Amino acid sequence: MSNQNKQGSSNRGFASMDEDKQRSIASQGGKAAHEKGTAHEFSSEEAREAGRKGGQASHGGRR
Repeated sequence: MSNQNKQGSSNRGFASMDEDKQRSIASQGGKAAHEKGTAHEFSSEEAREAGRKGGQASHGGRR
C-alpha cells in the first residue's frame, strides 16, 4: 500500500515508511532483544491462553 494515495498523512515517521523497510527495522529490533536476552518467549501454556483470548475478542464477545 502506498502512502502517497492517503490524504492528510505525514511523510515522517515509522508508519509512513514502506512495509519492507518497517519489517526490516522491526526484525533488527527483535534480533537485538533476543541477543540481549530481554525478548519474551511464550510457553505453550501462555500461547494457548493468548489464542483463547484472541478468539474471544475477535467475535466481540458474542458467542
